[in-house]
Amino acid sequence: MEKTNFIDYIRIFAKSGHGGAGSRHFARTKYNAQAGPDGGDGGRGGHIILKGNQQLWTLLHLRYYKNVLAENGENGSKNNCTGRTGNDVIIEVPLGTVARDEETGEMEAEILEDGQEIIWLPGGRGGLGNSNFATPTNQVPDHAQPGEPGVEGWKSLELKVLADVGLVGFPNAGKSTLLSAITAARPKIADYAFTTLTPQLGMIEYRDGRSFCMADLPGIIEGAAEGKGLGHRFLRHIERNSALLFLIPADSDDHMKEFNILVSELEQYNPDLLQKDFMIAISKSDMLDDELKAAISQELPGNVPHIFISSVTNKGLSELKDQLWEILNK
Repeated sequence: MEKTNFIDYIRIFAKSGHGGAGSRHFARTKYNAQAGPDGGDGGRGGHIILKGNQQLWTLLHLRYYKNVLAENGENGSKNNCTGRTGNDVIIEVPLGTVARDEETGEMEAEILEDGQEIIWLPGGRGGLGNSNFATPTNQVPDHAQPGEPGVEGWKSLELKVLADVGLVGFPNAGKSTLLSAITAARPKIADYAFTTLTPQLGMIEYRDGRSFCMADLPGIIEGAAEGKGLGHRFLRHIERNSALLFLIPADSDDHMKEFNILVSELEQYNPDLLQKDFMIAISKSDMLDDELKAAISQELPGNVPHIFISSVTNKGLSELKDQLWEILNK
């Protein structure tokens, strides 16, 4: 198993604070033993808050943070004193983090901006003290409200990589080699399937100091939409990419079939992915002559731009950057 500090999924038990109970108290003074109700309200329970932090790129810091418990609010007291609010728990997460309820799978929060704060699990409201229930006809109310309970349950945090371009292809298509050739990233490269087990990010330097981000994603296989291979762990990262670069090796037995399988897996997982901009790059094309390139071009769909590249000889990489920049900024 590849050793990595990239953690993109965390399961935790989260519990917000209970609200404090309102006080049921009656004032007694030196000159008036029945001065009336003066029970204060209970304090609010602590929230569990998600906060975006652009300095984070993984959920590694939460790996051993399995129980997230916010503080309960304090009970109200005499002299109309309100109980102290329970301390909130702030969980800092990288941009692109999605929070879900583990039981229902429902998305509960999504962090996309630095400094963005979302109350994930609200604390329970504090109960009202008996002083709130005094009326002209009931001047000595003998009841107060209990505090509301907090929210608890097993939750999950999953990170979807934020990148401009996502590399899509079968294992050993040359995605990691391409990323290392055009960025400063150094992903693991080897001659066997699933070398890349977690997304690798790299910044592509373009002209005039401009740049864009490319993600080398774990290889897809047929049946990934049903969970085969790395399955959904791979596919969820594609949802964040503005454009998708399909990498198909020149020595593939059937280039069009390979492209159709990749597109089909994306469609089965989420049909909205087909609305993204596509581009095809034929890798390892240093082994092709002009006649073979023309034959492969005839196989590929006419509505998707394609380019022949070689990450070893750097052939076509400048043109690839130009076309990707044009797609991202059209």
